Amino acid sequence: MLTKEKRNRVKLLISCPEKPGIISKVTNFLLEHKVNIVHFDQHTTDPNSGVFFMRIEFEMEEVDASFEKLEQDLHIMGRDNTLDWQLSSNEKRKRMAIFVSKADHCLNELLWRWKSKEIPVDIPLVISNHPDLKEVVDGYGIPFYHIPMSHETKEKSEQKALELLDGNVDFIVLARYMQILSPYFISHFPNQIINIHHSFLPAFVGANPYVRAFNRGVKLIGATAHYVTNDLDEGPIIEQDVQRINHRYTVEDLKTAGRHVEKRVLAEAVSWHVEDKVLVHGNKTIVFT
Repeated sequence: MLTKEKRNRVKLLISCPEKPGIISKVTNFLLEHKVNIVHFDQHTTDPNSGVFFMRIEFEMEEVDASFEKLEQDLHIMGRDNTLDWQLSSNEKRKRMAIFVSKADHCLNELLWRWKSKEIPVDIPLVISNHPDLKEVVDGYGIPFYHIPMSHETKEKSEQKALELLDGNVDFIVLARYMQILSPYFISHFPNQIINIHHSFLPAFVGANPYVRAFNRGVKLIGATAHYVTNDLDEGPIIEQDVQRINHRYTVEDLKTAGRHVEKRVLAEAVSWHVEDKVLVHGNKTIVFT
């Protein structure tokens, strides 16, 4: 987890068809730009004909003056070598919107980690379909918007939310937001909406997972953080965790234990997203932790 921002840190994510010499080509390119590599991670789905992934974290002197030139040259190298790439600097903090309903545990965890600078983001706003958590959010000095949502008002409500988000945020976190987003809304933030699901997917998909887990007599409960797609609860998984339980746990005990897992898993997934440690590949993720 990034607990202290280093303003001269830059992160480069690359994906491309597996090919000989790609590591040498990229590192030599960075050497020409006089950067100091501090972290390097790589993965390939198949050494012969797979997809190659790379994450490089490096330091630059005078980021403001050098970043634009580096970005321009990456466009050329990416075009010539069939590379998909993403470049980001700690100089520009990501902007995170939080969507929430009535449950406060995930919201509180995110706000606490934000205030303690464990998750270095800006939070321009929090949106909720209920007014219950306004006082909590107001206490952090963050704008809170209550946008009621029903089947009849869904389209207008989502449009109002999009107007608030437009140009103001980079990604969205659904901190137990109990509404299903439409494909139209999701299309505005591809692989930029993170959801927490209160079960260890793909087990117990849908409603009342703790009641179903209790009835099944499970010995482990868990939570799953994933990117949101049009397929409900089937987007690329970022992080999962479990907690052992036993026959003495009631449904309420399961919910309490589950809340602890949920907030931890969501916060970790958000941290990795903010630190540019996640690459999406089809319906999977490569997470360089």
